[in-house]
Amino acid sequence: MPLSASTTLPHSVDRVTAVFVNEEFLRHTSEYVGGTLESFAVDGDTAGAFVTTTVRTIPTTRMPDIARKFVGESLKVTQVETWAAPAADGSRQSSISMKVAGAPLDVKAVQRLVSVDGSTRVELEGTVTSSVPFLGGKIAEAAEPMVGKALNIQSQQAQAWLESH
Repeated sequence: MPLSASTTLPHSVDRVTAVFVNEEFLRHTSEYVGGTLESFAVDGDTAGAFVTTTVRTIPTTRMPDIARKFVGESLKVTQVETWAAPAADGSRQSSISMKVAGAPLDVKAVQRLVSVDGSTRVELEGTVTSSVPFLGGKIAEAAEPMVGKALNIQSQQAQAWLESH
């Protein structure tokens, strides 16, 4: 299933990047959806190219019943983001890979933080796939809105976080 989302935050790319790789912010967003942040690590200097690994446990209460039968009451999601160094205009790009333990679901996406007149347009393009024969398409179809919603929550919470910190 294709995945696409876009939003604009009235803050610089540097500030948005700093929030997206802030452990306390990630803990906040995990708890906001009823989950927990299990671990977070940054490999490299965030001023250049770097990699983050985030492990969260999230509830499945908002998933369709058919999906919950397969995965249970919660999911452990590992998200790896490979960030490129800033472009000349300050824009950033990261490749995102998400794996869900115990579920045949993969998310691959590219996130761009584009500098636009002092604001940041957050663009996300990717795919949600499942390797289950015959049911894979239905599982990916059910998961895609959840992934899109999670990314929108991240942007909404980033806006609130930037205003309060």
